[in-house]
Amino acid sequence: MKLTVRQLNLNYGAAQALKNITLDISKNNITAFIGPSGCGKSSLLRCFNRMNDLIPQAVITGQILLDNEIDIYDNKKIDVTLLRRRIGMVFQKPNPFPKTIFENVAYGIKIAGEKNKSKIEHIVETSLQRVGLWKEVQNRLNDLALNLSGGQAQRLCIARSIATQPEVILMDEPTSALDPISTQIIEELILELKETYTVVIVTHNMQQAARISDITSFFYLGELIEVNPTKKIFTTPANKLTEKYITGRFG
Repeated sequence: MKLTVRQLNLNYGAAQALKNITLDISKNNITAFIGPSGCGKSSLLRCFNRMNDLIPQAVITGQILLDNEIDIYDNKKIDVTLLRRRIGMVFQKPNPFPKTIFENVAYGIKIAGEKNKSKIEHIVETSLQRVGLWKEVQNRLNDLALNLSGGQAQRLCIARSIATQPEVILMDEPTSALDPISTQIIEELILELKETYTVVIVTHNMQQAARISDITSFFYLGELIEVNPTKKIFTTPANKLTEKYITGRFG
């Protein structure tokens, strides 16, 4: 297993966001988290690269193992900066840095200590090619990334994430702010990425989960209700709550 979650609880102050979550995330799979707003999907996603550390009142108990060996919450053994290099994240709203297209993709490489200019240029080009953006931007790499369209900006953010060669890519509703054509491009890209990376995606779009994920996890009120192969979830769910949600009877 790439990520192993055991008896995980997350509280924001007095409010419990996650309740006793146990879950396995398989390597080179796309795992979708579905469920109503506020059910804990994004909270769990942020646990995987310790983004919740940035919230002062967040308290986490339980265990998350990376590659069945490293407890990512063992502060004596884990370097959070290195962890976030291994587990990248793409957010709901495209968030290019106020820098050039080139500098956006090169940023993480430089932070990691790479100083060889030709190597940086090669990684930037390769990353942009992987996300299908190179032909569109190769002649304007010095333009401000903030001028890109929404779909281009999100692909740039994915390129920025894969430039540091992570093992896992977390995606928090990566297409919710995009038009249908851009959404299709991103979905096709995600399907290609699973050949190299483990992908975990939070989505409110049932059709998207059905189209691109291998495994679907359904959350409700901070609890993990059901985990199954996506086809089973959408045809013969094991739990009545899951069935109610995917058929639109609540949520």
